[in-house]
Amino acid sequence: MSFQLIEQLQHKDNAVPVEQLCRVLEVSRSGYYAARKRRQIPPAVCQASVHLKAAFAASGGAYGSRRLRAAVALRGVVMDRYRVRSLMR
Repeated sequence: MSFQLIEQLQHKDNAVPVEQLCRVLEVSRSGYYAARKRRQIPPAVCQASVHLKAAFAASGGAYGSRRLRAAVALRGVVMDRYRVRSLMR
């Protein structure tokens, strides 16, 4: 929330320096710049998770990690059972 406030105050005509705003709001400048950078990068789509979701939907939501691993292996995507389990979370 405070990073958004800093961003809004930066777009004003009388912009206050980022260093000063961060000090007043008690946030780090590096944290502000990192948050701004995170917003600019779109999240990457993992191809394995796409295949995993399709196999899970095809099973009617009944498959566990072992059967899902076997189902995506038939599609040509090789994954470890523990990777499937973490993607299911």
